[in-house]
Amino acid sequence: MGALSAIHDILFPPRCVFCRRFLKSSARMQICGECLDTLPFTKNGGEMNGEFFELCVAPLYYEGDVRESLLRFKFKDATGYAEEYGKLLADCIRDNLAGRYDLISWVPLSRKRLKERGYDQAMLLAMAAALELDDVAVSTLEKPLEAEKQSTMGSPEKRRANIAGAYRAVDPELIDGKRILLIDDIVTTGATLSECAKTLLSAGAKQVLCAAVARAKE
Repeated sequence: MGALSAIHDILFPPRCVFCRRFLKSSARMQICGECLDTLPFTKNGGEMNGEFFELCVAPLYYEGDVRESLLRFKFKDATGYAEEYGKLLADCIRDNLAGRYDLISWVPLSRKRLKERGYDQAMLLAMAAALELDDVAVSTLEKPLEAEKQSTMGSPEKRRANIAGAYRAVDPELIDGKRILLIDDIVTTGATLSECAKTLLSAGAKQVLCAAVARAKE
C-alpha cells in the first residue's frame, strides 16, 4: 500500500482545497498553511438567525478562494473536498451547537438536479461532518418541486417565493419532536434553509438549527 500511495501522489499530487497549491504527500490536511492563516474565518460561527430556523453557523465567509473552492465542489465534481469541509463543519458545530440537536440532516437536491450533477453536495457534507462528530446523517426531506436556481434570483423576496413549497418531509415519525441540525454548503439570504425548516417544523420537528461551510457577509 505504501508504494501504491507514493505512485498515486506522484501522478496526482495533493492540492489545497482552497488555493490549489501543491501539498506535501505527508500532509494530514488538505489545507495549506497559508490558507489556514488567511482564509476568511468567521467569529463565533458567524451566527445568523432565520425566519424558521433558530440559528445557522458557518466556519467561513463566502468570498475569494472559499467561493471558488465551493463552486468547484458544487459544480465541477470536486467531491473529494467534502472530507476537509466536513472537518471544518464539525469543529464549528462542536464549538457552537454541541448538545443542541438530535438529528443531523441536509438540504436535498431535486431529482432532476441530482441526475444532472450526479451527486448531492449537501448530503456529502452532512455525512462527512457527522463522521467527524461520531454520528450519522439521515434523510429528512425531499424536493419534489424543481425550482429555479436560487443564485439566479435577485432579492430575498424573490428567493423566498422561488423556493416556497419546494420541500416535503420524508418520514414525519423520524423527526417528530426532534431538534434537527440541517446542513448545506452555502447560505446567503437563508431563504432555502428557512423553507426547509418551515417544512420540518410543520411535520413535527421541535426545532431546526443549521450549519453551512460558508455564509455571505451581511
